[in-house]
Amino acid sequence: MIERFLSQTEFTSQEDFIRNFHINIPADFNFGYDIVDAWAAEEPDRKALLWTNDKGGCIQFTFADLKKYSDMTASWFRSLGIGRGDKVMLILKRRYEFWFSIIALHKLGAIAIPATHLLTKKDIIYRCEAATIKMIVAAGENVILKHIIDAMPDCPSLEKVVSTGPEYPVGFEDFHEGMVDASPFIRPEKVNTNDDIMLMYFTSGTTGEPKMVAHDFTYPLGHIVTARFWHNLHKDSLHFTIADTGWAKAAWGKIYGQMITGANTFVYDHEKFTSADILRKIHDYRITSLCAPPTIYRFLIREDLGKYDLSSLEYCTTAGEALNYSVYETFLKITGIKLMEGFGQTETTLTLGTFPWMKPKPGSMGVPNPQYRIDLLKPDGRHAEEGEQGQIVIRTDQGKPVGLFKEYYRDEEKTLESWHDGVYYTGDLAWRDEDGYYWFVGRADDVIKSSGYRIGPFEVESALMTHPAVVECAITGVPDEIRGQVVKATIILAKDYKAKAGPDLVKELQDHVKRVTAPYKYPRVIEFVDELPKTISGKIRRVEIRKKDENTGKF
Repeated sequence: MIERFLSQTEFTSQEDFIRNFHINIPADFNFGYDIVDAWAAEEPDRKALLWTNDKGGCIQFTFADLKKYSDMTASWFRSLGIGRGDKVMLILKRRYEFWFSIIALHKLGAIAIPATHLLTKKDIIYRCEAATIKMIVAAGENVILKHIIDAMPDCPSLEKVVSTGPEYPVGFEDFHEGMVDASPFIRPEKVNTNDDIMLMYFTSGTTGEPKMVAHDFTYPLGHIVTARFWHNLHKDSLHFTIADTGWAKAAWGKIYGQMITGANTFVYDHEKFTSADILRKIHDYRITSLCAPPTIYRFLIREDLGKYDLSSLEYCTTAGEALNYSVYETFLKITGIKLMEGFGQTETTLTLGTFPWMKPKPGSMGVPNPQYRIDLLKPDGRHAEEGEQGQIVIRTDQGKPVGLFKEYYRDEEKTLESWHDGVYYTGDLAWRDEDGYYWFVGRADDVIKSSGYRIGPFEVESALMTHPAVVECAITGVPDEIRGQVVKATIILAKDYKAKAGPDLVKELQDHVKRVTAPYKYPRVIEFVDELPKTISGKIRRVEIRKKDENTGKF
């Protein structure tokens, strides 16, 4: 399958990858027909999705199964009035109905909007109004359904609501009943063009209201690199990305690139995360490939790994934050596997990665994906040299890369703000070493300017997180008459250290940072708190901490 889209499918070096990687894009590409249905026709029994849950459930879906159920779902959705260009929000957690639904929407040329189950009434109203959502398909659980019901009077565009059960409030369609009763599916005469919007994600809104990131129908092809050359998947892989379907990470690791590659995707539908459960799943199902943020790996290595057979693991990847060297070393020692890092945004596919032919540098995001022309720019527009911090940008003057978003939907001003003159500005700062590896610094808005130094919160947070007292932390800048700004750390302490909160622990943490990283980066102000302000996706809202400090005049 993958051979249809690549001129060359095997690479031996980064130079070979950059020189010879090329995606052949067919006209009017549609993931539902050109990937799912194509696999079903060629290898109907090929394993596509292995779904499990925390109640003992286990279903192996083949590509033939996915074609059958997505066709049934598409036929039923069409009977509910869903067609090309209509927006449907999917609040389905890790339920297998997510895959039926999103593939069905692709087949209809509709626009899928995956969303987290953590949305409140206010969040749902905002999304329905911003995107003119026509239908919501949700996991039939009390809390989720209640928020939808409460929001409905303020969502005039919302025509249909669907529940997958077990609860079906008045007014909600029964997903399974409707799907089973649907008439045979007939492919619409004109489904989509490559430029049509296929998928939209609302960003997590760390600095303001969420933006609507719109991707076109070629977006799945951009994840060929994510799955084949970063996750290093093959046709016999069983890949497990730890992510809820409401976030873009699921598009990275639970559907597009994995299915194009022909790999089997593992799903664990659970209510409460425990690292022991994850290890048991790897042991029981012989998972070969794992992708998770560094935090998950930190939890995994704290378990008694001797209880589990992890020998099936072939390859592991990580993204979302900088990887601590001690985590890398411990995981390597226990499993023999090197954690391979990567970087990207909701607006992109994988943009930087550590690829199989490379030696990983723990903490580095890796090198550019050849789909993207990456550069680092200084604030004055100058190209950043080795060792200099600059904003990560993607040059598009020679055409939009496959996988880069189409626009911020209905917000031309924000689109032009971040993407103009043939350059997309990611808003993320990094520096590049002598070997061409990129190292994350932080969001441009979060960088602290102190005594002429530019200090990224990420590196200070990473240093603090290596101390056993620190469970979680956020680094911000506070005004200082002499230095302009000084570094402030807002810290959640581990249970065993809460009674020790005071000047001695502050000094201990400051000295620790001085030892781990450059001494000038240490936090001169430390505040201990019980919780940090976060978005619904779990990202820290540093802007809220800064506003609170400004309003109180405490610092």
